[in-house]
Amino acid sequence: MTKRNMVEALNQALDQALARDERILLLGEDIGKDGGVFRVTDGLQKKYGPERVVDTPLSESGIVGTSIGLAINGMRPIAEIQFDGFIPPAWDQLVSHASRIRNRSRGRFTCPMIVRAPYGGGIRALEHHAESMEAVYAHTQGLTVVIPSNPLNAKGLLLSATKYPDPVMFLEPKKVYRAIKMEVPEEEYFTPIGKADIAREGVDVTLISWGAMMKDTLEAASKLAEANVNAEVIDVRTIQPLDEETIIKSVQKTGRAVIVHEAPRSGGWGAEIAARIQEHCLLNLKAPVQRVTGFDVPFPYFKLEFDYLPSVERIMASVDEVMRF
Repeated sequence: MTKRNMVEALNQALDQALARDERILLLGEDIGKDGGVFRVTDGLQKKYGPERVVDTPLSESGIVGTSIGLAINGMRPIAEIQFDGFIPPAWDQLVSHASRIRNRSRGRFTCPMIVRAPYGGGIRALEHHAESMEAVYAHTQGLTVVIPSNPLNAKGLLLSATKYPDPVMFLEPKKVYRAIKMEVPEEEYFTPIGKADIAREGVDVTLISWGAMMKDTLEAASKLAEANVNAEVIDVRTIQPLDEETIIKSVQKTGRAVIVHEAPRSGGWGAEIAARIQEHCLLNLKAPVQRVTGFDVPFPYFKLEFDYLPSVERIMASVDEVMRF
């Protein structure tokens, strides 16, 4: 196995998917000749040609709308939106058409497409370049929402999405695009969509997170171990459908839960997870469920960016609170 960062792992996944299935094609702004803003598609147009790695006009609605038409007619398009904050112009296409076509046609049509987008903060980007809107997409029934946290599950989840029968929102945490390197198998492998990963086993408290926040959460768990707090860490990986079973079993064991995400607190997906924990684990809880999140303000510019994002220190403080309750 070769050590790869997330950009390299995703590039390899797209390369292998294009080679395996002639129905797969890529669409997006600057993804061909330039290889995308973050170079995830670098070299793929040269290898597969401009008809399978398509440089599109600057039109998110057009990219997603074209992908829907291709998908319901037998192709498997993978659309790239340059940043998650640029998806709103395509919102009508996703909500009114991609997510509904299976139900609307009573199963006569499906929409096997992927919308890839860099998401989240942490790279000192501009306005509309650092949003975390996963809860909005997860609230749209018919959309599957996947967020990898490291190169290994990024490749496996993306390859699984290329065989998925319905539309997948594949949100890539740009903060860790190149911040993590790990061994990634050369061959194709398929990480199941809808299954969380127990990234670290423990007995005292359950830490639940996804995307870029997993790096900080795991670091916090390591530091907590030095203080004799044995934290179990769950990488959600798929926001919708949520692997409720893995989360509930863990919290029933530990009796404490801290949920970490960078999206705003109110209406964030952490609130949904907290509600499900309360429904199933009320009598197991030794302390109220805590959330460590972003704030209910627009994502700030770079001067305040790291004050907004959850930190190892904020995670550890919340764990201390539930341990002392």
